[in-house]
Amino acid sequence: QVQLVESGGGLVQAGGSLTLSCTRSGISGSINTMGWYRQAPGKQRELVATITSSGSTNYADSVKGRFTISGDNAKNTVYLQMNSLKSEDTAVYYCNTRATAWSSYWDRTVSSDYWGQGTQVTVSS
Repeated sequence: QVQLVESGGGLVQAGGSLTLSCTRSGISGSINTMGWYRQAPGKQRELVATITSSGSTNYADSVKGRFTISGDNAKNTVYLQMNSLKSEDTAVYYCNTRATAWSSYWDRTVSSDYWGQGTQVTVSS
């Protein structure tokens, strides 16, 4: 059973910090990336940050310099350290894992995205 369990969301004042964590289990195949996306009310889900199994990172321009993504491969966990939070960071944050595995049905490798249930981050101004 695939599970991505998120924690660490909450209410924080502008300028404050929060750390999100996400632990995966039950995913077979090779892990390509783990990361975080967010969705604010009335907006589309957007990428926040991703990290590959080798440690390469990618950030949305809006969070560069404020957020740091890191991973612990031994614990199958990814973290998002969020500093200098702004009201526009308010959103539901979703953990994502992208994995590649062999599909006997398609007779080739396929990539799949797995999502957590989401955790609310609210930044008050």
